[in-house]
Amino acid sequence: MLKYLAIVGVSATLSYLPVQEAQAQSRELVLYCSVDENWCRVMSEAFRRETGVNVLMTRRSSGETYAQIRAESGQPRGDIWWGGTGDPHMQAAQEGLTAQYESPKLAELQDWAVRQARAADFRTVGIYAGGLGYGYNTNLVRNNPPKCWADLLDSRLRDDVQVANPNSSGTAYTMLATFVQLFGEDEAFEFMRRLNTNISQYTQSGSAPIRAAGTGESAVGIVFMHDAVAQSVQGAPIATVAPCEGTGYEIGSMSIIAGGPNPEAARMWYDWALTPEAQALAVQANSFQVPSNKNAPTPPQAPRLEDIKLIDYDFQLYGSSAERTRLLQRWDAEIGSLR
Repeated sequence: MLKYLAIVGVSATLSYLPVQEAQAQSRELVLYCSVDENWCRVMSEAFRRETGVNVLMTRRSSGETYAQIRAESGQPRGDIWWGGTGDPHMQAAQEGLTAQYESPKLAELQDWAVRQARAADFRTVGIYAGGLGYGYNTNLVRNNPPKCWADLLDSRLRDDVQVANPNSSGTAYTMLATFVQLFGEDEAFEFMRRLNTNISQYTQSGSAPIRAAGTGESAVGIVFMHDAVAQSVQGAPIATVAPCEGTGYEIGSMSIIAGGPNPEAARMWYDWALTPEAQALAVQANSFQVPSNKNAPTPPQAPRLEDIKLIDYDFQLYGSSAERTRLLQRWDAEIGSLR
């Protein structure tokens, strides 16, 4: 732990070398950020301190950011898209919305992060990973606590479960793709129809459901497990569940926006964000994902991927434009239309 805190402590004084050569050329960066806003701010401020480059940051969910980048493709306004689930990053890569770039830091990354980059022809890269699951409020669910996806169909949870809308949220799209791979497509949609009875709200943000569970607004929030852990670390009565049937996971990703106004600054951010020192900043923002750099410290509170029954999630298929569009259209027709 002392080693871990020491790395975090020195991060503010990090001097990252390639940036100095480009500083004179790039004094501004337009960042589209798709993680929790606190983490976006911690990263933006650290990069500004270390490079002198001013960061103009906008925070949106990954689905919303993908839609914005696509809408701006004729005249891109953003430079870098940092964070959010890998599926929409993969779709953007396939559609040529993001630029190819092979960072010199690739050799330091976990295999799953490098596979993500190769699958996208180096138009995106993995920056963190985290398993999908849910959290429940222990004050509201006292007896026979849920352990599986099937337990969320229990009638005692009627109108007491929240999850995001997969059109706007990468978390919820990961849930949709996970159920399809876990149960089979028709069975997955039948499961979600039954689950809909217990859903009180489909939120815009993927992490909003667990915040609602933390305050007692609902009993259960379907989220990435690290988001549930973040609530419990802050003192909320939240227990985290890795579903017994198995579950999918995200590879949070980063992409340079093709044709953005500040390409030098975008590459500076990209290289810097893959360093262990930059990835260690996550804990300052109460974020507990598994970092992609092998030398970055994993927060002790982070759910261990090796302890979770993970499916062999097909990032290339479910991140493809055709498959993602098709599944979202079916969700709108069969699930979203029920609200």
